[in-house]
Amino acid sequence: MSTGVMAAEGFRETGDRSRRATLVIAALAVLLAVAILVSLTTGPTAVGFHDLVAYVTGGADAMAAQDRVILESVRLPRTLLGLLAGAGLAVSGAMMQGLFRNPLADPGIVGVTSGAALAAVVAIVLGGSVLAPVAAFFGPWFLPAFAFAGGLINTLLLYAIATEKGETSTTMLVLAGIAIAALTGAATGLLIFIADDRALRDITFWSLGSLGGATYAKILSVLPFITVVLALIPFLARGLDALILGDAAAFHMGIPVQRVKRLAILAVAAACGATVAAAGSIGFVGIIVPHLLRLAMGPSHRFLLPGSALGGAALLILADSIARTVASPAELPIGIVTALIGTPVFLFLLLGRNGSSGLRGL
Repeated sequence: MSTGVMAAEGFRETGDRSRRATLVIAALAVLLAVAILVSLTTGPTAVGFHDLVAYVTGGADAMAAQDRVILESVRLPRTLLGLLAGAGLAVSGAMMQGLFRNPLADPGIVGVTSGAALAAVVAIVLGGSVLAPVAAFFGPWFLPAFAFAGGLINTLLLYAIATEKGETSTTMLVLAGIAIAALTGAATGLLIFIADDRALRDITFWSLGSLGGATYAKILSVLPFITVVLALIPFLARGLDALILGDAAAFHMGIPVQRVKRLAILAVAAACGATVAAAGSIGFVGIIVPHLLRLAMGPSHRFLLPGSALGGAALLILADSIARTVASPAELPIGIVTALIGTPVFLFLLLGRNGSSGLRGL
C-alpha cells in the first residue's frame, strides 16, 4: 500500500472515530437530560412530569405549595449536586487512567480519596469541639475545604516522594499511594473509634455516599472546584493523549510532561476532595464510565473527558433516583447502588473479550 493510500486510510479512520465520538457525546447529552427529568419527577411524593411542565411554563404559582417546596428544596438540589459530583468523579477517573496509561486507574491510587476521607472525618468528629472556631469561620465551606486540603496534601506528599530530578515515577506513585492510603485508613479508624454517636451516624451514612443532604450552599461550595476541573479539559486533553505513548515520546512531541502531570493531579485532588466532602465516598463512577466510553469512542481525551463528564453526571443522577425510590420511604446510600451497578459491569469488562483487550492498554 502506498504512503498516500495509507494516509487516506488513516484519515478516514480518524474521521470515522471522530464522528462516532461526536454521536456518543450527543447521546450522552440526551441521556443526561432524561436523567435530570427522571430525578425531578420521581420520588415518594407525587410530583410528576405534568407538574414539572406546569411549573416551568406557568411559574411557581402553577404548582401546589407543598409540591413546589419538594421540587425546589429537595429534588433540584439533589439533581444539581449529582450532576457536579458525577461529572467530577468520572473526569477524575479518565484523567488518572490517561496519566497512568491504565484503564483501571482510579483517583484512590494516588491517595486523593483516602486523604479527602480522613480530612472529612476530622471535620465531622472535631468540627463541634476543637475545630469549632474554624468551622464557624468557613461556614458551609468547612467540610469541602477540609476534604480538598486533605486530598491535596496527600497528593503533594506522594508527588514529592515519587519525583526525583524532575521526573515522576508512576510505579513509585502507585506504591507510595497504597502505603499512605493504609496509613490514612488507620487514622480514620482511630477517629471513628473516639467519635460520639452523632458523629458516628454522620460518618456511617457519609462513608456509603449520599446526596440526601444536598443544599444550595453545599452546591455552591462544590461548584468552583468542579468548574476549574472541567475548564482544564481543553488544556489537558492533548497532553494526556501524548502521555499514552510514554513520557519520552510526549516530551519529543513538545508536551510539557511534568506540567501536565501536576495539573492533572491537582485537578483530580480538587474534584475528588470536593465531591467526597459533599456526597461521601462513591465508588465505581471514576472507573466504569471512562472505561466504557473508551471502548465506545476510542482513547482520545478530546472526546473522552467531556464524554466522561456527561456520562458520570447521568449515571450518578440515575443512581440517586434509584436510591430514593427502590426502598421508599427509606433511602439507600448511593454508594450501594453504584456498587451494585458497577461491579457486574466491571467484571464483565474484566473477563469478557472486549474488556480483556481494553485491559492490555489504551
